[in-house]
Amino acid sequence: MLDIDFTRFSLPGAGALLLPAFEDADRPASLREADERTGGAVSRAIEAAEFAFGRNKSLVLQGPGAGLKRIVLLGLGKRSEFDARKAEAAGSQLWSLLKGEAEAAVAADGLPAELVGRLALGAVLNAYRFDAYRTTQKPDELPKLVFLSVLCADEARTQADWPALQAVARGVFLTRDLVTEPANILNPPVFAERIAALSSLGLDVEIVTADQMHEMGFGALLGVAMGSDQPARMVVMQWHGAPADSDEAATAPVAFIGKGVTFDSGGISIKPAGGMEDMKWDMAGAGTVVGLMAALAGRKARVNAVGIVGLVENMLSGRAQRPGDVVKSASGQTIEVLNTDAEGRLVLADVLWYAQDRFRPRFMVDLATLTGAIIVALGHEHAGLFGNDDTLCAQLAAAGEATGEKLWRMPLGDAYDKLLRSDIADMKNIGGRPGGSITAAQFLKRFVGEVPWAHLDIAGTAWSSKDAPGVPKGATAFGVRLLDRLVAEHYES
Repeated sequence: MLDIDFTRFSLPGAGALLLPAFEDADRPASLREADERTGGAVSRAIEAAEFAFGRNKSLVLQGPGAGLKRIVLLGLGKRSEFDARKAEAAGSQLWSLLKGEAEAAVAADGLPAELVGRLALGAVLNAYRFDAYRTTQKPDELPKLVFLSVLCADEARTQADWPALQAVARGVFLTRDLVTEPANILNPPVFAERIAALSSLGLDVEIVTADQMHEMGFGALLGVAMGSDQPARMVVMQWHGAPADSDEAATAPVAFIGKGVTFDSGGISIKPAGGMEDMKWDMAGAGTVVGLMAALAGRKARVNAVGIVGLVENMLSGRAQRPGDVVKSASGQTIEVLNTDAEGRLVLADVLWYAQDRFRPRFMVDLATLTGAIIVALGHEHAGLFGNDDTLCAQLAAAGEATGEKLWRMPLGDAYDKLLRSDIADMKNIGGRPGGSITAAQFLKRFVGEVPWAHLDIAGTAWSSKDAPGVPKGATAFGVRLLDRLVAEHYES
């Protein structure tokens, strides 16, 4: 992770300096001082390039003098329109502009004090790399910048804001690491062991084995795991952060449930070969829950929270579940499995039931790369939002807008539920091609009881094929920041 140091404003004597400014406000002291120290080089460059500090615009001065290698001017646009998301986008851009420098600083004295940390967060998030298996990279292929000085006017305010932001960034990085790992490394037992290591943050972690789940009646989840040599796991994470004097309602936990299919071949209903390598990230829902719980613990969130992930590998073998099999879920309901590639909902069925039955949470949110149908409906711009509680859904949608992890609410209803009727069991696990993401959510709804619940289908947003501000190509950790904001705004004491 990019190391950030916040310090009182003082121009550096070497390296590169980035000077951000608004197009419609007085130039900050840092820019004026840099101009003086370079004998007017900054003002001459601004005039020659007709640089107006429009948003996302930049201007580079090479060898400006005063011991500096480069000065980079960065436009922030209109001050009245500058908010947390734009501050993070500016931070993301500054990383791109400075990553080749061994020594760099950004003068943030002209920014509102409450947004300086957001600028730094944007830089940190964009600096993410997964290099665990690279062995032949040349030094010039690697970013040089590992330490960034942020020069600010209100050092105390920024230092106070940063630990919580940094904890969220670490949660995001943990999720990205987990989702990026290849399936031959991150199988269910190994995934569970990595979660267990988070006890160092203060999380209580329980690992439930396949034998224990068999005793608990987890026939739906274990049916998915039958064909694999890797045994299934369920991991329960608890964070006890609500103040001791909280009322009874506030001590009930909020609950997050993640689908963790560490590799999805489709089972007997095997997937096409093309693109099957992507199915290593069919555990992104579980990865997000793990990163979120690490973020909540890392920033000492004043809430009781539970994170539960069901971890399986969906493979083919002589033991594998067959289309047409009937399994009995932990709820007692029976399921006719018509398609073994509709496996994530089977995993979630047992975990959702367990979560509501054991913890009686204030709400449950599950996350899953559940259906290709949601990509057909929403592309890669929004995740699908389904739920049985309007207040919870509205809170989630607002948190998505605020963090840039956008949601679009989809319908549920009896007409869709009827499509799940089975001729020989309580339900079947697919409802046909029309409305596929909806019938999948309708299936899950049968296992949530009366608890307020929302389902996020993140199949189109968990992985990105292109770079975006703060989100390099690859695993996005979609949902970590969204759900952290949901908790911070509405559920902390």
